[in-house]
Amino acid sequence: MAETQAPEVDYTLNNPDTLTKYKTAAQISQKVLEAVAGWCVEGSKIVELCQKGDQLLEEEVAKVYKGKKIQKGIAHPTTVSPSSYVTPYTPLVSDTQEAETTLKAGEIIKIQLGAQIDGFGTIVCDMVVVADSNSSADVVTGREADLIHATHYANELLLRLMVPPGLLASGTDEEKQKAAAQKPPTQAQITQLIEKVAKAYDCNVVENTTSWLFGRNEIEGEKKIILSPGAGVKGEGVPEVGEVWGVELGLSLGSGKVKTLPHRATLHRRTTTTYGLKRPSSRQTLSEIVKKFGQFPFSLRQLDDEKSAKVGVVECVRGGVLRQYEPAGDADNAPVSRVLTTLAITKNGITRLAAPTTPDLSKFQTDKKIEDEEILKILERPLARSTGSKKNKNNKKKTAAKKADE
Repeated sequence: MAETQAPEVDYTLNNPDTLTKYKTAAQISQKVLEAVAGWCVEGSKIVELCQKGDQLLEEEVAKVYKGKKIQKGIAHPTTVSPSSYVTPYTPLVSDTQEAETTLKAGEIIKIQLGAQIDGFGTIVCDMVVVADSNSSADVVTGREADLIHATHYANELLLRLMVPPGLLASGTDEEKQKAAAQKPPTQAQITQLIEKVAKAYDCNVVENTTSWLFGRNEIEGEKKIILSPGAGVKGEGVPEVGEVWGVELGLSLGSGKVKTLPHRATLHRRTTTTYGLKRPSSRQTLSEIVKKFGQFPFSLRQLDDEKSAKVGVVECVRGGVLRQYEPAGDADNAPVSRVLTTLAITKNGITRLAAPTTPDLSKFQTDKKIEDEEILKILERPLARSTGSKKNKNNKKKTAAKKADE
């Protein structure tokens, strides 16, 4: 009975329940991200951080929508990527050497994770500079500080370029129509603008950095935006009202080129391909994956028997039933940054559902800055329409006018 009714449910943002579920998942993602970031100290084992993060995700998800017959769980396992790693990294306990990988003082690590409620996933990625236990200074200088500044401003720029033209336009109807008639920036133009910010801080965009359209049970929709695409690679589609996106930005202190790392692929995701698996171990592994994770990414360490899972996924990957995410790092072994924001585009603009924390830039000292007028103007744009009281709006207008005069 329930199956025949399912297609009638509106899973778009037009249904207030959809946005509520996204926001509930986002609150969990944000809470766990902050907890994991707090655990990231010099000498911590990455595999233990990932395990603790997943455990907390499961605990927090269990607290919401109790007694409701809806699917909920992890939308992206906890991953902690060392300084030069481009992709999410989550080692296995059974790979003894990698399980000993620890955090080093001063390195920029990337934490990525996510929760999902009823198939609505919110994934977030943030960066942490691992504190030096031998130093009392909490101010970061040098190239790492350049990278933090560049990433923050490039990300803010990218988010503003996601706002559909004219959506937040003010003025007469004619002025609004004129703004709405403007073409959205092409993906090549978006890359060029992001590269200008990167160059201001002597950084490079990580090639093939991809933002995806999100949907129910889907984090890699038909639309995607690819920054600095490699040969033969291109994104397609523009952001529109009513959509949810996972917006990613990655910068490098090296060339931005990427190389495959000599590590086991531990992160996988089920595809829509069907294939007759021959081995019982493969069928058993796939059955567990379908039951636990649906079509969301998972780590082999989340399966009941890690060692048999390593064997079971081989045929699944070969048959195209599972996709494995190849571990990749900076070609020059240079530090790289990565942030990922899950956002909703509504008629009032962009809502950050799950987002990296805004860095206290006073703690990252750099002598570089953005001087490009076009970039500075875009950064001044709002992400959303103010829904505050008229009094607040008038005060903001006065403040803005005062600043303009100054």
